[in-house]
Amino acid sequence: MRLQGKTAIVTGGASGFGAGIVRKFVSEGAQVMIADLNTAMAEELRQEMGAHAIVATVDVSDGASVAAMTAQACDAWGHIDILVNNAGITHLPAPMETISDDEFDRVFAVNCKSVYLTARNIVPLMKARRAGNILNIASTAGVSPRPNLNWYNATKGWMNNATKGMAVELAPSGVRVNALNPVAGETPLLASFMGEDTPEMRAKFLSTIPLGRFSTPEDMGNAACYLCSDEASMITGVCMEVDGGRCI
Repeated sequence: MRLQGKTAIVTGGASGFGAGIVRKFVSEGAQVMIADLNTAMAEELRQEMGAHAIVATVDVSDGASVAAMTAQACDAWGHIDILVNNAGITHLPAPMETISDDEFDRVFAVNCKSVYLTARNIVPLMKARRAGNILNIASTAGVSPRPNLNWYNATKGWMNNATKGMAVELAPSGVRVNALNPVAGETPLLASFMGEDTPEMRAKFLSTIPLGRFSTPEDMGNAACYLCSDEASMITGVCMEVDGGRCI
């Protein structure tokens, strides 16, 4: 029960890696807010988690929506111990110059502006208590970029850099900030990353991962639990690869 008594917000928590993190956190004793735009899916997971979880409907790219999510968490628990910035989207694989303005703006709003918005709302609360953990879910795309996902790659590189900057600034306030860089996994975004989900495309993708498999929600939950637990009390500013050796 490494997170016993802790409270945690997981954005994009209703599916994929986010749901894996929610399940692990609850199993380790945390009270978790499943914060997602898909309320129905979030509610389904909440029912599975029982009294240890609550649901917030949130658009992480919208300031008023993030503020309402934060207020809901504070009303429910009185404080926020852990924030996991997991919500993210991508554009479909395509040459960089062909991505539309709307696609570019949406990817940066969800993947980058969201981290600014959650920080604006939640960092002051953590500073006031001189305690807190922020975990940003980036990607191996931000460490070792692939062709035709250029602007998605850039958002994840941004997130890794933001993580280190946040860690340095917030350390004196007792707040730790880390990131996870997963390789693609069995999530709703997999087909978007590959362009199409076929056995041939999966085999091609897997050939670049030395351990020979995708990241799983359980892999992400385990790594997130460690970094957000007191076992990692001396770790901040780390961007941990959970990628089966993809970035070696």
